[in-house]
Amino acid sequence: MNTRFYNAMILTMSDGLNIIKDGQVWIENQTIIFVGTDSESKNLMNSIDWDKEIDCENNLLMPGFKDAHTHSPMTCLRSLADDMPLDEWLHNQVFPIEATLTAQNIYDLTKLAVLEYVSGGITAIFDMYINPEAVGKACIDTGMRCVQVGSINDFTLTPDYIEKMYLKWNNDNPLISYVLGFHAEYTTSESILKQIAQLAKKYKAPVFTHLSETKSEVESCLKRNNMTPTAYLDSLGIFDYGGGGYHCIYMTDEDIEIFKRKNLTVVTNPASNLKLASGIAPISTYLKKDILVAIGTDGPASNNCLDMFREMFLVTGLAKYRENDASAVDANEVLKMATLNGAYAMGLTNADTLEKGKLADLIMIDLNQPNMQPINNITKNIVYSGNKQNVKLTMINGKILYENGNFYIGEEPQNIYKKANELVEKFAFLSKK
Repeated sequence: MNTRFYNAMILTMSDGLNIIKDGQVWIENQTIIFVGTDSESKNLMNSIDWDKEIDCENNLLMPGFKDAHTHSPMTCLRSLADDMPLDEWLHNQVFPIEATLTAQNIYDLTKLAVLEYVSGGITAIFDMYINPEAVGKACIDTGMRCVQVGSINDFTLTPDYIEKMYLKWNNDNPLISYVLGFHAEYTTSESILKQIAQLAKKYKAPVFTHLSETKSEVESCLKRNNMTPTAYLDSLGIFDYGGGGYHCIYMTDEDIEIFKRKNLTVVTNPASNLKLASGIAPISTYLKKDILVAIGTDGPASNNCLDMFREMFLVTGLAKYRENDASAVDANEVLKMATLNGAYAMGLTNADTLEKGKLADLIMIDLNQPNMQPINNITKNIVYSGNKQNVKLTMINGKILYENGNFYIGEEPQNIYKKANELVEKFAFLSKK
């Protein structure tokens, strides 16, 4: 399908944060074939038959947000496991409920998350869950781009299964890829960690995991191994081919140097960390050390919404509070974290910017709303005053999945909502038995 966007402002992210005015973006099937001004397009205009032409009405086209840490099927736990300490939340609520989920449940719950992703301008997710086959099928069926990451621990999955998924999903469908990973140091035995390190070596592949999320996590690792989680995992060869950590709140100088030396990525999740009282990550320190920072929402149980606008504001707002410095973590840097840096962490360097030859993963931001006016600075408006209602359109792989409040994912939203609510009723019944 050939699609032409015209009468647009365009933030390509390929040349800093420069804005193209009176611009056009042309899509052929899943690929961008032109980005430029009206005048630049005139000599090429007659060469293509358009299936769809969209007047952007001077709104903004930009790369979609990359949610660099998610647990999509946890939509079933939204507002069901709240207001309790992390350990109690995880062991008394999350794990027992997740143990009851079927593959069909996981498939349906992932679809619910996709509705939220696309209506909020998220065009790719870095998803960690225990059934990658059900998650992958849901994303393929809806058109969502998903990079899955291994979630092995002592209670579920095996290194052989992780390798099987790595080989399957990196060759099966262009919407899905797979990265090696495990749940966390505190849930994964050394024997399994060594096998993950061997897989990383075998495939020269990065590894991602939850890392230094709480003080107790770091303290318990120090007691067991006389090393922080970062140093311990590095000593096993986990990070020899890159990767990174989710959260990274309690990091020592040594940990930070390991991240810098191994070119690892920090994926910060501020809303989740606040809700679980885990702490505030030292984002300013990471930036000063030239450590790449991406942004994730975490799962719907600990956030509870999958909203990159809220995450962006919290990244900069909390950094300013933590450092007692209103200039800390510039909003423009945060916008890069939510797009370019997330794409890099996820290995999606073919879907990071709007330029010829890249995949057509883009969003349209409605600038004709009160929170976006006046247009003093578009990029800072997005971070400081933007919200999900400003998303007019979300396109992934050249296909429009969301436009002006309507979803095009192959199933009606009300049917997806019904399945989720039926499942919650099942949880209530089981809790009474």
